[in-house]
Amino acid sequence: MNQGIYSIITGTGSYIPAEIIPNEHFLKQDFYEDKKKIETPNEEIIRKFEEITGIKERRYVQNNQVTSDIAYEAAKDCLESSQTDKESLDYIIVANNYGDVRAGTTIPDLVPSIASRVKNKLEIENPKTIAYDIAFGCPGWLQGVIQADYYIKSGDAQKILVIGAETLSRIKDSYDRDSMIFADGAGAALIEARYNRSIVPGIRTSEEPVGILSHASRTDSSLARLLKMDKSLNPEYKNNDLFLRMEGHEVFEYGVKTVRYVVKEALDKAGLSITDVNKVLLHQANERMDRKILEWVYKLYGIKDIPEYAMPMTISWLGNSSVATLPTMLDLMLKGKLNNHNIKNNDIILFSSIGAGMNINAVVYKNA
Repeated sequence: MNQGIYSIITGTGSYIPAEIIPNEHFLKQDFYEDKKKIETPNEEIIRKFEEITGIKERRYVQNNQVTSDIAYEAAKDCLESSQTDKESLDYIIVANNYGDVRAGTTIPDLVPSIASRVKNKLEIENPKTIAYDIAFGCPGWLQGVIQADYYIKSGDAQKILVIGAETLSRIKDSYDRDSMIFADGAGAALIEARYNRSIVPGIRTSEEPVGILSHASRTDSSLARLLKMDKSLNPEYKNNDLFLRMEGHEVFEYGVKTVRYVVKEALDKAGLSITDVNKVLLHQANERMDRKILEWVYKLYGIKDIPEYAMPMTISWLGNSSVATLPTMLDLMLKGKLNNHNIKNNDIILFSSIGAGMNINAVVYKNA
């Protein structure tokens, strides 16, 4: 790895679906548990759900849209806002877990890859723009960023587009109350090489390390089935469709217990402390879980009082859009569209995500 090459984010984009689904949408839905209908009034179910997750509404795609469509929209937004020549891309990496799932079905369409479809929609002619997908659960976009960093620092690439896109509304079981957490969306980031000034004089240089400073990842396969595909909870549902199922309490406990150590590993690699971090961007899975994770991260450094500005949240109005939550939040912040949260030059950003696998990762980034 060439230590004189840095990986920096030079552009971002996102696509937020137009259809807003408030919690009231589920008031007339029948929910099941252990193949039996839950008799608790839906008003109470929804109230507890909002209290725990922080979700008041979420976004769903239109019937004529699939994952590759919204991934393309985020990619186009990123390329246009960064004024990047699409033919100059070395890689297009798309994090997703289900491919294109058409309205009215739960069947994943994965051939060709979503990345190849995005390249086709962008009308990129360059055969050296390599396009592929990555399935890594909710941390998939961040793992794509980590892969991009390796490509760039090896000297293999100059510009890499990393996209996270998902349409979880298509593979949720409407009879599962946990399905209210799931949402649709897409986000993208352009990652480029910047060289140490002593190596390559001229433009796009830096005298000190910037961009991706460090990263860490983890997979606990013994807990792989905490998120899985399974049949509907409604015993009267006759089709053989498989839906996304989550052991919510176990995921919560695992996240609160474990994410802090992956975060600390990444910070240690960068030679930094949590007190050096300006913003913490956690995957928007569950507001209570995220706040507990942040609390325990700070406790590792002996800090009880967490700065209020530290962690922006989008889950209340965007829900959990899996791989799209982090790049969407980053795009909104960089463009001044997120509740007075912004990112300045030289700010240290800590990214972390947890999801199916069970996978966890973290990236320490210095804005340039």
